[in-house]
Amino acid sequence: MKNTKIVVNTKSKSYPIYFGDGNLNTTGTLIKKNLPNVKKICIISDKNLPLVLLKKLSKSLKKYNPKIYRLSVSEKIKNFKIAYQLIENMLNDNFNRSDCIISFGGGILGDLSAFISSLTKRGVKFINIPTTLLAQGDASIGGKTAINSSQGKNLIGTFYQPEFVLVDISMLNSLPRREIICGYGEILKHSLILDRKFFLWLSLNAKKIINNKDNNLLKIAVIRSCKIKSKIVNRDEREKNLRMILNFGHTFAHGFEGAKNFSKKLSHGEAVLLGMMMASQLSYQKKLLSLKDLTLIKKHYLSLNLPMKINKFFKKKEINKIISFMKKDKKNLNEKINLILIKKIGKTTQPNSFAVNSSEIKKFLTVQYI
Repeated sequence: MKNTKIVVNTKSKSYPIYFGDGNLNTTGTLIKKNLPNVKKICIISDKNLPLVLLKKLSKSLKKYNPKIYRLSVSEKIKNFKIAYQLIENMLNDNFNRSDCIISFGGGILGDLSAFISSLTKRGVKFINIPTTLLAQGDASIGGKTAINSSQGKNLIGTFYQPEFVLVDISMLNSLPRREIICGYGEILKHSLILDRKFFLWLSLNAKKIINNKDNNLLKIAVIRSCKIKSKIVNRDEREKNLRMILNFGHTFAHGFEGAKNFSKKLSHGEAVLLGMMMASQLSYQKKLLSLKDLTLIKKHYLSLNLPMKINKFFKKKEINKIISFMKKDKKNLNEKINLILIKKIGKTTQPNSFAVNSSEIKKFLTVQYI
């Protein structure tokens, strides 16, 4: 499989994303090429990653003698205490702005590592090596960093772009099906908001991607997904307007995750899939989305057995908790809940054009139990 490169061009920085199949061992060479002044490297890695992958990365960085921190990853590690401990360790090792932190894991670790990178000495170099489908196709691009608050998810954070992103598709081979489905949710989202042709391509190939983990198809899907996201980020790095369309399904999703206390009972990707189905149904109810397109979306979910019914995950009495987290979403401008809905597959409503009262959301979610 040929290695591929795309370049993200934001206002604050341009950086490459390197795609390949087995290209993890090129990390050292890429650092030497892109960051010749790096002296010290710290790898923040997911404890659940196969050790063989960490050894492969470490071998590539042998001349830097990297410091390695392995964390047990869940949404609960995205907090000030862990961020502070890691920053103190960097300062203790006298990391300079020209030195580098590498995130080696999924979206959660990427959020945390980028957050730490942006704050240590007001910014050390940051490289993202995503190891999950969700991170490769979505979370590693765009420069959002975050930790969670007791009030909700990703409410504390900065914008901080990486020096480069390295995507090695072969690392996905060790992922369980549930993790592949989590990542697939974000890839599907990109097709629903901006690329109908991509949605139709996914309808033909998604079963092979999810069930067989066909590396060639995976690579095509990940690159196409990254191109859609980078196109949006290039035009609106700081989420002033256009970038908000990437939140399709996410306001519901953050409500769902919050109601489950950000536990592993419901992953981010599963919450997004549920959220997109709710947003699609609401779009139809509001006469924005045709029945034909809603049916296409539902068929897609059913053919892949994707999570689509909230009553399978939540009791009716949990609706108030879901709504309380939705009301705290960053994109809300007033007491109403700001939503991105879709007009057709490949086209969303304008950001900040659709807001609903919590009572209306409650009524809409309650109907799902009838």
